[in-house]
Amino acid sequence: MSFKRLDQEDIVISADSITAPAWSNNSTTLSEFFTDSGQISRTSGDYYYNVYQTGSGISTAAIQFSIAYGHLHGSGSIPFNPGVDEYAPSQVVYKQFRNLVNGTEETNLNFAGTTVKSIYALSIERARFKEKLLPGSLTLELSGSAGFMKLTDDSNYVTTVTYGDSGREFEIISGAAGTRFTGTGTDGVYGYSSTSGSYGKFLPDIGVILLNGDALDNAKSNGGILLGTATSTGSNSANLDTMFETIKSGSNFVLRSEETVSSNYIFVRARNSEFNYSTNPSNITGSGELRHDVMIDSPQAYITSVGLYNDNNDLLGIAKLSRPLLKDFTKESLIRVKLDY
Repeated sequence: MSFKRLDQEDIVISADSITAPAWSNNSTTLSEFFTDSGQISRTSGDYYYNVYQTGSGISTAAIQFSIAYGHLHGSGSIPFNPGVDEYAPSQVVYKQFRNLVNGTEETNLNFAGTTVKSIYALSIERARFKEKLLPGSLTLELSGSAGFMKLTDDSNYVTTVTYGDSGREFEIISGAAGTRFTGTGTDGVYGYSSTSGSYGKFLPDIGVILLNGDALDNAKSNGGILLGTATSTGSNSANLDTMFETIKSGSNFVLRSEETVSSNYIFVRARNSEFNYSTNPSNITGSGELRHDVMIDSPQAYITSVGLYNDNNDLLGIAKLSRPLLKDFTKESLIRVKLDY
């Protein structure tokens, strides 16, 4: 084994953005939706539903995303202490996402200049969106009492990206990913066909899609689908079921993930005068002489692997060559080692 210290110019760092389908089985489109009755019947079912790509009892089942309903005043769910206070699961959900987006309890959720009281939160499973979601890849199809609609984000149309406490924020508009919006936008390019402002917020850096329940509840003439959100006080109005069935009836949820893969390129140079002698102990006799005289005048060695060590001679990584590389005084070699992380 021979050692050589790397120079500063021998190490190069590179970063590439990698996109991939967000759903299981390497799919960009989720078209089948299942819930877990066991999860729904537990306490967590008052706050959110987990959604799977297949029956939850099947071995290949995996959580794809969850649905949560939130209301500013706790409507649509049963209070924790009826008759004592009005705090309820829907209010907890609303305040959780309000803090997540605004970073404060002093302001309520605001979509495109309109304060929203009723929201639906689609939280993509962490394993699905990896580092972040890919802006511009979203198409969510919903089917309500007043008809069918497609939703996407406006990342392909805005010139300035808005940042909040949860990272980048994009408004959700009517349309599909990769298509030009033809509604009544203020600039004639994109906009919102709902009288309740935008249809929500797309938060790619935390994997969350916030839907504007107020806008979706509108009649078709006002840009809604008559979603049917129930905001009665003091009762469980099954809004989670409503949104689940609306997504299930829409049948298509298209989304892609995005992650930055950093790579270390390490260039290991074996010059003509280096690494020509084998360090195998079997080449030396008991008296310290070479077993083969040919190795004196024309030594040869085969490079089979490259080890990366720190200053304490601790092995940090090893790269195996696909085949042994012949080395002698007439040859120079350049081996590129790539480390992804």
